[in-house]
Amino acid sequence: MALETAFTMDTSSIKFGPGVTREIGADMAALGARRVMVVTDPNLSASETVAITLGALRREGIDAVLYDQVRIEPSDASFKHAIRFATEGSFDGYVAVGGGSSMDTAKAANLYATYPADFLAYVNAPIGEGRPVPGRLKPMIAIPTTAGTGSETTGTAIFDFEEMHVKTGIAHRALRPVMGIIDPDNTRTLPRRVAACTGLDVLSHALESLTALPYTQRPAPEHPRLRPAYQGANPISDIWAARAIAMCAQYLVRAVQDPEDDEARSQMLLAAAIAGIGFGNAGVHLPHGMAYPVAGMVRDYWPEGYKVDHPLVPHGMAVIVNAPAVFRFTAPTNPQLHLHAASLLGVETRGATPEDAGDLVAGALVEMMRATGMPNGLRDLGYGPDDVDQLVAGTLPQHRVTKLSPRPASAGDLRQLFLDSMTCW
Repeated sequence: MALETAFTMDTSSIKFGPGVTREIGADMAALGARRVMVVTDPNLSASETVAITLGALRREGIDAVLYDQVRIEPSDASFKHAIRFATEGSFDGYVAVGGGSSMDTAKAANLYATYPADFLAYVNAPIGEGRPVPGRLKPMIAIPTTAGTGSETTGTAIFDFEEMHVKTGIAHRALRPVMGIIDPDNTRTLPRRVAACTGLDVLSHALESLTALPYTQRPAPEHPRLRPAYQGANPISDIWAARAIAMCAQYLVRAVQDPEDDEARSQMLLAAAIAGIGFGNAGVHLPHGMAYPVAGMVRDYWPEGYKVDHPLVPHGMAVIVNAPAVFRFTAPTNPQLHLHAASLLGVETRGATPEDAGDLVAGALVEMMRATGMPNGLRDLGYGPDDVDQLVAGTLPQHRVTKLSPRPASAGDLRQLFLDSMTCW
C-alpha cells in the first residue's frame, strides 16, 4: 500500500472585527450574487444579527430571501427541507447566520441545488456513496453566532441520519464557504451552556487535529481529486491547532463564567475559526467519531440554554464527555506530543514522564468540564452499560474520522472507551 506524500491547505477568507456583519452586502455583491438565500434557525430569525444581514444585502440591491427553518442539530429530513427551498428558489448565493447547524444546512442546500443527486450520493461512505462534488458551488458566506464549530472555515456538513440513529455528514473542499465573517458583536447573547458546549468543541477540534494520525501514515489516494479534506496531522495545521488550544486554555472558562467578558467571548470566536483552519485540513478523530452516536441515540436529555422541541445532546457536549478517555488511550502513540498538548492547556509538565501524558491531558479537560458545568460523563446523559454495544455500532461506520486516530481502535477498544466515559470524575 502506497502512503501519502502530500497535503494541501484550504480555508475560507476570514474577516474579523466588531460590526463587520454590516459589510455582508458589499461582500456578497462583489461575488456577483443577486438573489441570496439567508439561512438561519427559528431562534435567530428575529435577531439583530439577521436584521443587519438582511438590511445590508438589500441596500446593495440583492434579493435576500430568509429561510429560518434550520433544525438545531440538523437531520436528513431537515437538510432535505432546506434543499427543496433552495432548489425552488433558484439562488445564486447563500448566507448562513447562526451556529454550525445553520452553516451546515446552507452548505447542503447549496450542494444539492447546484448538483442535484440522490441524497446519499455525497454522504460519507460507508453510510453514503461518498461521491466527490462535481465542481464549484455558488458563493456562500458564513456568519457564526457561536464560538464553536468553526464551520465557517471547513468543508463539512454534519447531520443526524435518523434511520440509523447516528450522525454522519458530507465532506468536500467545495463545501467550504468563500468567506467567514467573524463578528464578536454576534455572540453577546449566547447562553452560558451554549458557550460552554461550543467552546469545548473548539478545544477538542484543536486537540484532535494536533494528535491525529500524521498525513504521511495515511494511504495515498488513487487520484489527486480523491484526496480527502481530512488528511491527517501536518506541519501547517499543527500551528493553528496549537494556537487554538492555548487560546481556549486562556479564555474558555472566562467566556462561560462571565457573559459580559467581551475580550474572552471575542477571543473564543476567533479561536473557533483558528481551530477550524487546523482541523478542516488535518481532521478530527475518536472524540468526534464517538460523539455521533451519543448525539444520534439521545432519548430524553434536554440541555439547559437550548430552545429546542426535541431531546438533544449538544454536539460539543457529546464530544467532550468522551475526550478524557480517548486521550488516555492515544497518549502512548506519541507521549511527547500529548505532553506538549498538556502544556498548551496550562499544565506544568516539567518532570512528567511519558506514562503521565494521557492523564495530564485528561485531567486538564476534566477540570475545564467541571468549571463550565458539563455533565459528568455519559451516565448523566441517560446512557448506561447496556447502551454500549449500540454506541460502538454507531461509531464503527465513521471512517472519515475514526481512521485518523493515531491508535487504531477496534470494537473492543471502543467498548472500553465508552465504559470509561460513563463518568469522567
